[in-house]
Amino acid sequence: MGGREQPGHVPGPRTLSTDARALYLKAIRENGRLLSGHGEFGESTALAELLELGLLIPDSEEPDALLAVDPAQLSASLSSIWQRQALDLLSRAVSLPLDLSELAEAFHTPDKTGGAIEYVRGKALINQRLQQGMAGGITEGLAMQPGGPRPPELLASSLQRDLESVQHGATMRTIYNASTRYHQPTRDYVAKLSGEGWQFRTLDEPYARLIVVNRRFAVIPVAGDDLAAFIYDQAVVNFLAEEVFERNWSRALEFDGNRTVPQQVVSRLRRTIIELLLSGTNHRVIARRLGISERTLARHIAEMREEYNVDSLFQLGYVLGRTHREEPD
Repeated sequence: MGGREQPGHVPGPRTLSTDARALYLKAIRENGRLLSGHGEFGESTALAELLELGLLIPDSEEPDALLAVDPAQLSASLSSIWQRQALDLLSRAVSLPLDLSELAEAFHTPDKTGGAIEYVRGKALINQRLQQGMAGGITEGLAMQPGGPRPPELLASSLQRDLESVQHGATMRTIYNASTRYHQPTRDYVAKLSGEGWQFRTLDEPYARLIVVNRRFAVIPVAGDDLAAFIYDQAVVNFLAEEVFERNWSRALEFDGNRTVPQQVVSRLRRTIIELLLSGTNHRVIARRLGISERTLARHIAEMREEYNVDSLFQLGYVLGRTHREEPD
């Protein structure tokens, strides 16, 4: 056959490198012997390959010499060993899911000895645990996301996954802070998902973070965003869904990503700005608390100065303070 591949034969990965083959042929030309510490190759990678495979073995009578082994005999021996190892690995691969099923069930189920609440610390582990809880599929998702706009890179990374959820028939509702209406990346994200059926609303009053998945478990913060409680007690989950989420949802305003901000949102936001200004809070802190940029805050203040026909912040504060005192509670 002249060493050519037969028709239809697809060559697999080669066992030996080109250098190792050349070194073995060199040993054959030297009557099947090779000095291990001398010559062109010395302690080369090629020599290590041949020793590891067993094509060269130490000469028991001459410590510095290596003897070439018959490749045909070695091939038959190694082929039998490797086939047994492959069958063993295949058998282990088939039985692995069954062998680990009990451990997997324990990992995905809350510890019954500790009650129906599981505490998870660290944002990465919280997100991982949440994804595990949704691995079986999501039919309904409820979320209350306080604070300002989410980072654009986070919105971009989750967009495709979120689109697939609603496209597969999941009912999804999210409450954002009203300040997200001024954030272009959030508006774009909301517009794309709203077009597929995801419902969004905004609420401009304080509320805590809450996630409810399939009415099966809920996630709430315990200490900031670094420690979360995964709640599996159905009575508590139903309470959080019906008495917390639904009540906030009924007070929130619809948000489909449109650039136009409802006047009701603007009025409430400016009322909060007024209260913070009158309390002496500086602009940077106000912007951070409201989840808006300092530029957006400056625009609101400029429009209020124009509305009240004043030239300075001092005059605006005076007018706002007097107006604020005169307004009925």
